[in-house]
Amino acid sequence: MTRRQADLALLTATLLWGTSFVAVKSALADATPFAFIAVRFGIAALALAPGTRFRPGPDRAELRGGLLLGTLVAVGFISQTAGLVITTPARSAFIVAVSSILAPLIALALLGQRPSWLTAAALALAMLGIYLLTAPDAGGLNRGDLLTLICAACFGGQIVAVTALSRRHDARRLVFWQIAATALLGALAAGVLEHPHIDWTPRFVGALGYTVLFASTICFLLQVSAQRHMSSARAALIFCFEPLFAALTSWLVLGERLSLLQWTGGTLILLGMLAAELPLQPEPERRAVTLDR
Repeated sequence: MTRRQADLALLTATLLWGTSFVAVKSALADATPFAFIAVRFGIAALALAPGTRFRPGPDRAELRGGLLLGTLVAVGFISQTAGLVITTPARSAFIVAVSSILAPLIALALLGQRPSWLTAAALALAMLGIYLLTAPDAGGLNRGDLLTLICAACFGGQIVAVTALSRRHDARRLVFWQIAATALLGALAAGVLEHPHIDWTPRFVGALGYTVLFASTICFLLQVSAQRHMSSARAALIFCFEPLFAALTSWLVLGERLSLLQWTGGTLILLGMLAAELPLQPEPERRAVTLDR
């Protein structure tokens, strides 16, 4: 795979992930959030199983790593999906995108990797962007936005965990463990926190099929293939287009409109992410920002 092909593959994955916000929002009109997560990731795990090598069997370290990734992804998607019941796809996508900036702070707290002044400035810029995106004319942070911030924190932690674990374990199996664990925890959340309900309407089946086929399987395969041929910093830059794709899709499909102030906030978030990936940082920190959904 050439560099241009790798860029195109990862950009395609980013496009599909960005458009999935609208698909999830559509599915939630016919299903409770946690039931949707359990079905979506359960089917995705079954789809990934045939191409995953399970021999030799996983050792304890791999199982612990898979459980950690699964917990972070599960809590992230549970909070994101629950947040989408209240907030809009564009707002959700911009807030989730902050996870790529939160990762260096989590690495500092857990691994002692000190972020550069540029990362700190980028985080401050992104926080200002979140404020403008969600307040004051947009009504301020709603409960959906706050849940989505939890998602961003979980995905930031998952970024750091994937960077460490993927160096020691098979990447495909780690992807399978985290998707299977997300399905299991989603099912537990559905049984404990809600009255599970799904209307198998054509709209729901279409949204479910899209998220399973593209956002939960093909995107991961494209990402693994593409990131073998590029640096993590370059991959993070390409992922910065995700909220733009989400906002455009939400405008075209749902008719969502963002005010000028909100677009300014979204732009500041993107600028913060771009600044965090400038090649002025020490090489160890740049390696710490490896995205995996």
